Amino acid sequence: MKLQEIVKNIEPLDQEWIAKAEERTAKLVMPTRALGRLHDISERLCGIQKTIQPSLNRKAILVMAGDHGVVDEGVSAYPQEVTGAMVQTFLVGGAGINAIARHIEADVFVVDMGIKAELNGVDDNRLIVHKIAPGTANFSQGPAMTRQDAEQSILYGFQEASKLYQDGVEILGTGDMGIGNTTPSAAIGSVICGADPGHIVGRGTGVDNEGLARKQDAITHGIAINNPDPRDGLDVLAKVGGFEIGAIAGCVLSAGFHRRPVVIDGFISTAGALIAWVLCPFVTDYLFAGHRSEEVGHQTMLDYLKLNPILDLGMRLGEGTGGALAMSIMQGAVSVFREVMTFEEAGVANKE
Repeated sequence: MKLQEIVKNIEPLDQEWIAKAEERTAKLVMPTRALGRLHDISERLCGIQKTIQPSLNRKAILVMAGDHGVVDEGVSAYPQEVTGAMVQTFLVGGAGINAIARHIEADVFVVDMGIKAELNGVDDNRLIVHKIAPGTANFSQGPAMTRQDAEQSILYGFQEASKLYQDGVEILGTGDMGIGNTTPSAAIGSVICGADPGHIVGRGTGVDNEGLARKQDAITHGIAINNPDPRDGLDVLAKVGGFEIGAIAGCVLSAGFHRRPVVIDGFISTAGALIAWVLCPFVTDYLFAGHRSEEVGHQTMLDYLKLNPILDLGMRLGEGTGGALAMSIMQGAVSVFREVMTFEEAGVANKE
């Protein structure tokens, strides 16, 4: 399926079902909207699923992995070899996302969108290989990828998310792995949000002051020489993005296309959501922000998308951990909506 066709078939949320959900919430045996944002979450899920019996029984996390040529500019505290090593760790179940996914009973899948490492001999149905190239080019010296590769990265993400939704997964979380990927994410945030790079660029994995200065310089220079068009999501992705960021954008588009909820994680996932939003603004109707990252520019990006994060726990790991943990809160919201009695059912007099 072509990208243009995908975007054309994404429609805004049906407000009729949200209104029906609000009617039920108003009858629950508690003071009006006493559980705050839990009601907002459950009602939006009703709107997405077109039902007043929402369900989040099957959950999955898609961790998109890619390497980045801009690491050559000294923007990361860790060497690029860590990307491949962490993918291996995901596959044996030993990373942060694996622990949280077990807690919420979610499946974890890893997609190699373009890491340098070759995972030879890996026979694991949780690893999906769509290696566009062994890492992007250094965007501080020229475009990160071709426009064709940018579109392909989105289509691969759409394809893998769609397979899960069609297989019965009811809610999907986006994750990422890629040393240096806070740098293209900050560049995307700066371009699309129209923000000064100095207000977006953070320390990522923990670079020192000199590393932070190199990172800011690389982003500023990369934006200047590539001149990405903020009104063209493919142009921004191609010029300053990453393969895994494009794949995350594809996941977000898939949620809108299939009318399913998707929970984005932190800074990198939100960069992917920004790309998807430029392509189709309706996607935010199906999008939940799992948490607010400690990365300095994340709140600016969330504000631009008008997303209110579910959690704020000082997290900055990535991998999909914040989004996965937020799914537990969302499951609680669904349980409240479905299981709490109404005043009439409980035989309790309401305030009227």
